[in-house]
Amino acid sequence: MRIAFLGDVVGAPGRRALLQCLPDLRGPRRVDVVLANVENTASGSGLLPDQHKRFAEAGVDGMTLGDHAFRKNKIRSALESADDLIRPFNLPGTAWGRGAMTLRKPGLPAVHVITLMGRLFMNGPQAGDPFAALDGWLERLHAQHRDGPPPVIVVEIHAEATSEKVALGWHANGRVAAVVGTHTHVPTADARVLPRPGPDPTIPGDVRPGVGGTAYVTDLGMTGPDDSCLGRRVDRVLSFMTRCVPSPFDVAEGNPHAHGVLIDVDETTGLATAIERYDVAADVGAAPFV
Repeated sequence: MRIAFLGDVVGAPGRRALLQCLPDLRGPRRVDVVLANVENTASGSGLLPDQHKRFAEAGVDGMTLGDHAFRKNKIRSALESADDLIRPFNLPGTAWGRGAMTLRKPGLPAVHVITLMGRLFMNGPQAGDPFAALDGWLERLHAQHRDGPPPVIVVEIHAEATSEKVALGWHANGRVAAVVGTHTHVPTADARVLPRPGPDPTIPGDVRPGVGGTAYVTDLGMTGPDDSCLGRRVDRVLSFMTRCVPSPFDVAEGNPHAHGVLIDVDETTGLATAIERYDVAADVGAAPFV
């Protein structure tokens, strides 16, 4: 099976780029399951119910949120009732919504998706240990599949620090199909399927390494205007950074792209066989831009 995961959708340009690329993903790219981080959809911060509904109707199978998950209060009902929308798993249990989802489509194995928030240099909601949270969730999930085929699992790490993302990828290696990073909006060039690591020579008798086979990328990039500062107007950001003049960081418009990855998964093992970047320029002369 093939899974697409698109990076943070930013504002109106990102929404339109996402909607425009769906026929390409479903057709020539042969994607079975489309995932997207949508936490910057509403004017650059948060998600509104009508936007969630529009994406679902257009064919986005699963949507994730990060540190801006609760910026729009109206999304609470969808977070608490929808099967295709999650916020970070390692937030306090009293937070709105769920942190993991199971997507089921006819003829395909179920795809289990969890999103975790990093702790290094992150503002906003205080998150718990993403490593421990993932371990506990995986233990319960694998126990449910003990007598059947291995589950297909996709992990999103929404974090600022590349070191934290890379570490989580190695931590999950061999136990999940993919670990993808979001939040920093800049696509990274390290997409690969992690190999089987050797034992740690500093630990006597260490036999803990995973079996490999986990697709990994540090950041998907964003689905939004590339001619920008992380999706925001360049002039506004420069005004603040060079002259310390407060300025609204409005969403930019220029050169919208859809950035993400395509992941091929072996359904018999639940592990990845390939990962490739997906970077496509939107056609601003076509719908839904015009």
